[in-house]
Amino acid sequence: MKVRSKLLGALFSVVAVVMAASAASAAEFNLRWGHYLGKGPFLDVEMDFAKKIEERTNGRVKINITFAGGLGKGNEILTLAGRGAIDMASVAPGYYAEQLLYWKAFQMPFVFSSPEQAMNVLSTSLKEFPVYLQEMDKMNVVYLFQQPLGVYFLTGPSPSCDTVAGLKGKKIRSFGGDVPKAHAAIGAVPVSVSPVQVYEALQRGTIDYSFLNAGNIQQYKLYEPGKYSCGPVMAITGHNIVVGKRTWAKLPKDIQDIFMDQAKKSQQRYIAWLTDFEANAVKGITDAGGVVKDLPASELAKWKAAAPDVLANWEKDMEKRGQGEMAKKVAQRWRELTK
Repeated sequence: MKVRSKLLGALFSVVAVVMAASAASAAEFNLRWGHYLGKGPFLDVEMDFAKKIEERTNGRVKINITFAGGLGKGNEILTLAGRGAIDMASVAPGYYAEQLLYWKAFQMPFVFSSPEQAMNVLSTSLKEFPVYLQEMDKMNVVYLFQQPLGVYFLTGPSPSCDTVAGLKGKKIRSFGGDVPKAHAAIGAVPVSVSPVQVYEALQRGTIDYSFLNAGNIQQYKLYEPGKYSCGPVMAITGHNIVVGKRTWAKLPKDIQDIFMDQAKKSQQRYIAWLTDFEANAVKGITDAGGVVKDLPASELAKWKAAAPDVLANWEKDMEKRGQGEMAKKVAQRWRELTK
């Protein structure tokens, strides 16, 4: 009996140690991050951010990213994060044209000449105009950092995407409030399709051309249903990474500081990463059998001439909304920075 008692005692001790170790290793904060894009190398920096937060907090925070709209569609996750239904989100401003009146301007076509210029304007705007963080605050989220985007290409089964005339009447994947106007200006038909649905839409003929950057073309293998990619067409910024204010308030100050410090590091890495990644994506597309065609400068000039002056129209719209004075200052500064 004594031997049995000793064995049981030893067993209980082992179980207690294992349970204690498990409790010690369990995260204090388990955060759910909703992403509208599919998992892939295009999002390495964001996945690394989640990993670095876990490491730097010694496992106190664990972030689980759910991709491809698993926690909400692209036009839902900002609201879900603001309500506390999810903790974090990757949010494309153009999907929230009526809520993010200032942020959406970063996804207007033909304003920026390159992704680097777009990110420079964004960085300057955040420093000089408090209204951008105020918009995040109104949506009950805290801004962390921004994913930059490479230039946009038209991708489809026909090689006729390198002329404005060839795009007339074609159904083109579109998004937001201003991009569809640029498509319609040359007689194309804008169709709202999320990135994760583009492959099937090309297969079925729901759209004739996708409209995405090279990184996403490669990630979603759009060169399979659409052999030809024509561009570059335009440069805009990408999506914002945010955390809901309810979740933020639960995090201790030392963890908040780690989040903000890592966000700065991830932002710098994203900007440095963009050029090489997009160039490699173009090579990956051609290596896989896709054909990348230049959109001649003369054809792009025709497109820009036909498209509305979106920045000027944005100013007018903001004036009607009672935001004329601030919008005028922002637009003027943008014109200086993009001259």
